[in-house]
Amino acid sequence: MPAHYGTHQFARYLGISRWQMRVGREHGILPEPDMDGERWSSGLAEKRRDDGERVAAAFGEEPPVGSTRAAARLAARVRLDVERRDVEVLAARGDLTVISSFRGHPVYLLRDIDALDAEAVRDVVAARKGPLLDSVDAGGAATILDWPRKTFDRIAEERGLERDRLGRFGLRDVHALADDPELTRRILTEKRELASARSRRAEARVEDAARAWLARCDAYLDRAADEPPDTAVLRRALRALRTLRAETAAPLPD
Repeated sequence: MPAHYGTHQFARYLGISRWQMRVGREHGILPEPDMDGERWSSGLAEKRRDDGERVAAAFGEEPPVGSTRAAARLAARVRLDVERRDVEVLAARGDLTVISSFRGHPVYLLRDIDALDAEAVRDVVAARKGPLLDSVDAGGAATILDWPRKTFDRIAEERGLERDRLGRFGLRDVHALADDPELTRRILTEKRELASARSRRAEARVEDAARAWLARCDAYLDRAADEPPDTAVLRRALRALRTLRAETAAPLPD
C-alpha cells in the first residue's frame, strides 16, 4: 500500500469514478485530505475503504447531467417540449435536487430526473406555454420524439403535417408519429447508422493523429527531425481510440 494517495488514486482505491469522488466530497461522505495539499494518507484511506460503496449507493453509477439533457430526457417521457428553464423551475420548486454543479451550471442525477412526477412536469410546461400547450415548433417536436431536427423536418414533409398560423405543429400529430411502430423502427435504424458513421469518422481522425505521431517518431529516429514528438500526444490519442472502439463494440440499445 502506498504511503499516500492523490485524488485520482484515492478514487481508484475506493472503486469510484472521478465525478463520484467530487460529489462525494461535496456532500461530506468522503473525507478531506489529511496531508499537505490534495493527498490522503494510507491510514485514513484504510479507515474509509467502505466509503466508495456509500457514495455509489447515494449517487448511483451514472454521471449527473445538466438542465439541457435533463429537459430532453423529460420531454421524451412526458411527451411535451420540456425546456431547460422548466427543469430549473422544477429545481427551484424543490421537485428536483441540484446534486452538484459543472462549470458553474447545476447538474442532476438521472434517477432523480426519472423519478419526477409527470404531472408536476406538465404543470410547469403548461405554466410557461399557456395557450400554446397543444402545439410545438419543429425543434420542440424533434425533442419530444428524440429525433434529429433534420429527421423531423423530413418526416413532417413526407407525412404532410399541418401547421397553424404560427407555423407550429399540433401536439396530437407529433404524438401520432411517436406511436407509429413502423416509423419508430425506421428512425431508430437511421439514428444507429448515423451514430455508427460518426464513430467511424471520429475513430479515423484519432487513428490519423496516431499515425502522424509515429511518422514524426520515425523522422526523429532517422535523424530527419531534431526533436522527438511529444509522447503525451500519443497517450491522448490512444486513450481516445480505446474509448471510441469500446463505444463502437458496445451493443446498441433497443
